[in-house]
Amino acid sequence: MGVRRRCQPRRVSRDARQAYQHAMALPRFRSHPVAAVSLALALRAYLAARTAGWFLTRPRTRGVRAIAVTSSGQVVLVRHSYIEGWHLPGGGQGRDEAAEAAALRELREEIGMVSHGPARALGTLQHRPNFRRDTVTLVLVEQVAFAFRPSLEIIEARAFDLDALPPGVTKGTGRRLAEWRSRQPVPDTW
Repeated sequence: MGVRRRCQPRRVSRDARQAYQHAMALPRFRSHPVAAVSLALALRAYLAARTAGWFLTRPRTRGVRAIAVTSSGQVVLVRHSYIEGWHLPGGGQGRDEAAEAAALRELREEIGMVSHGPARALGTLQHRPNFRRDTVTLVLVEQVAFAFRPSLEIIEARAFDLDALPPGVTKGTGRRLAEWRSRQPVPDTW
């Protein structure tokens, strides 16, 4: 009943398998799979502990998400190592930092942006994930050129036609792109 035969493969949890696959996407970890899995699982444990802390403190944060459009009209999306799906690039915004400057900084960090055209804020949304109180400013950055290199945080960044978005685009990302494409105003909530 509870006996496992030697020829049967050991079942691996979905989280452990995904953490391994994400970590192995980085060239520096291909020769060190134990280190890759350890780092990926440590990151997931940190995120779980951070969420528990947010439940108690309910922090208020400010951030940006960028609709980065290439010169050919494609939109740039990223995949993170610690969460599933394709997302708009973005991140935190400093206390005295303008939203446009924060978006450009995040694009340089996440996708390896090497040049860009005009950048302008489209609007601000409220987002309440994992017990946080986030204020997210959506910024449009045009004529983006980038040279992506994988990192521990971002494992993939690619440009897609708006009519051919990849499977796995998050609901929020899909809504923001649809609203931008149809020139609708930015809503109040993410």
